Amino acid sequence: MFQAFHRIGRRRALFGSTAVLAVAGLLLWWLLPLNEESPSGTITFSTGTPTGVYQMYGKLLQGAIAKDMPHLNVRLVNSDGSQQNVSRVATGEADFTIAAADAVETYILQGKPGAKRLRGCSRLYDDYVHLVVPRSSPIRSVADLKGRKVAVGPSGSGVRLIANHVLEAAGLNPAKDIKPFKDGIATMPSLLEQHRIDAFFWSGGLPTNAVQQLSRSYDIRLVPIGSDLVEKLHEQGGASRYYRSAVMPADAYPEAQRGSAVPTLAVANFLITREDADANLTEELTRTVIASRDRIGAVVHAAQLVDLRTAIYTDPLPLHEGARRYYRSIKP
Repeated sequence: MFQAFHRIGRRRALFGSTAVLAVAGLLLWWLLPLNEESPSGTITFSTGTPTGVYQMYGKLLQGAIAKDMPHLNVRLVNSDGSQQNVSRVATGEADFTIAAADAVETYILQGKPGAKRLRGCSRLYDDYVHLVVPRSSPIRSVADLKGRKVAVGPSGSGVRLIANHVLEAAGLNPAKDIKPFKDGIATMPSLLEQHRIDAFFWSGGLPTNAVQQLSRSYDIRLVPIGSDLVEKLHEQGGASRYYRSAVMPADAYPEAQRGSAVPTLAVANFLITREDADANLTEELTRTVIASRDRIGAVVHAAQLVDLRTAIYTDPLPLHEGARRYYRSIKP
């Protein structure tokens, strides 16, 4: 009798152990999908100009990716800005990048190589247009730039695209009515300090480090860009429809603004890739972008504005399937 009960007890213990192992296996399968390996290999990420927000964001995102996808190597390459970034991804020279909506739309409208292959991963943050002059300057509006020496950015930059549109909206011919300088944000501040230019345009997240540093060493002012110009921009059609009225908060550049908010215009930035990018890689990269918002935002304040509720809005680009998969996975 005792032996019979002993056998039954052993059998129940065996069944119990098997059940525990089965549950543990199911939990392991749920937490660590065995059919999807962590992305590996090397990808190229096109950033932006030195001292610009794109470059800083790219470096910090590279660090976040290293933690989340340790087998993936991210190669960063500098660029002139949005226009060059879009071209690089569309033609396969880079795999991922950041670019402004107007630059993306311009590339598509011009029917350039690979335009139809472009895809969005996430809406990131907004670029704000800066028109910077010395505080003592008589320039009070965009129209006052006529005949002046103005830095408008390299030909492949997003700031060049915006500057040209804004100048045209103010009734100025960018090639004839100003003396354009092709310098970028790395050299614009020093040119202004040395009185070699009268003003410069910049389009970037808030605050842009180069402008912030300039405001602390040299007395500058930000020229307002009013809603009347934004209306004229919209009348241009095309890529100009992505510009909208915005207000640069008074604390963006305290030394330059002295407690006053500045009317301007803004345009959204996207993380973009190509249609043929690996879906698993794109899903995980999109996950890292959203998850690292606070860590990156502690250094690049513009990144604090990355918002899961608006991340899916990447018009004029459709979402990449991998990014779509990520957003579906977290939908309540």
